[in-house]
Amino acid sequence: MNAFEEHKEELEHFEQMYGRERGRLAVSLDRMTNALVLVGQHGVYCTSQRNPMVPAMDLRIIAQELEHAKQLVQAVMEELKRKRVAGSKS
Repeated sequence: MNAFEEHKEELEHFEQMYGRERGRLAVSLDRMTNALVLVGQHGVYCTSQRNPMVPAMDLRIIAQELEHAKQLVQAVMEELKRKRVAGSKS
């Protein structure tokens, strides 16, 4: 099942609220947040050999990449919002 089928109801809800592009980005952010939660939960059990107080290096890298992806998506959403607001003022 692809993302559009699996998250159909959530996509429809957010697309109606924010428009097609921003709605899809909002659902993407939710998916990334869920992935970050899962990585964090896994990090509790999969710790570094050198320092058992921190998650394993691969989990830290995955979490960092997901966090960066979220920041980029959020920046796009803000830019789309600025353009929409600027367009409605003219």
